Amino acid sequence: MAAKANEGKALEVEVDGTRWQRIPIRTRLVVAGDDITQIVTEFAAGAVQPGDVLFVTEKIVAITQGRAYPVDSIQPRPLARRLSRYVKKTPAGIGLGMPETMEMALRECGTPRILFAAAVAAVTKAFGRSGDFYRIAGPRARGIDGPTSGTIPPYNTQVVLAPSNPRKVAGELAAALGGVDVAIVDINDFGGDVLGSTLPRDRERLIARILGDNPLGQGHQSTPLGIVRPAA
Repeated sequence: MAAKANEGKALEVEVDGTRWQRIPIRTRLVVAGDDITQIVTEFAAGAVQPGDVLFVTEKIVAITQGRAYPVDSIQPRPLARRLSRYVKKTPAGIGLGMPETMEMALRECGTPRILFAAAVAAVTKAFGRSGDFYRIAGPRARGIDGPTSGTIPPYNTQVVLAPSNPRKVAGELAAALGGVDVAIVDINDFGGDVLGSTLPRDRERLIARILGDNPLGQGHQSTPLGIVRPAA
């Protein structure tokens, strides 16, 4: 497979003096009911090499787990409507700044946790500090993706939750690929996280840095998989 970057993205990046390739892998549209192992083996098995790390976007894992919901199927409670008004909107996406995504956060994380996160954030915001809401609410809240116009249909009208058991999924995918390391990642134009992988923690942090400029993009690229490989 020829290594080619997505439009507007760099194929290579340097981290701590070492250059790395981030090779996008195009797939068909992934839908609910698909088998994530089958998708990954079909499109990535012939591309990965020993020493590679295959990274998989959390969104396609969640979609195959049935964790994507049409916006019009979600009925926000009054608390969700109220709390969503105070969420800071960013160019990275709507986050929990709409009643439907906030409603799903309440369901995923529990009302007490979300209320506690909101209370702490209200206090610390007065002192010029931001981000405490998501830090306290946790990865399940951070991983909720709201609908955006730039997303491939039908997911431009759906709320997608964080995947369930990403570390377990990574292990299953690695086994299917013959032992190549796998990382399930949540990456956007403002950085990201490794949600689960077959890597030790220090390597997870390295992968997050290598992918920090979001080489797969956020829109219609149809590349939910990618390979991290040392540059020749």
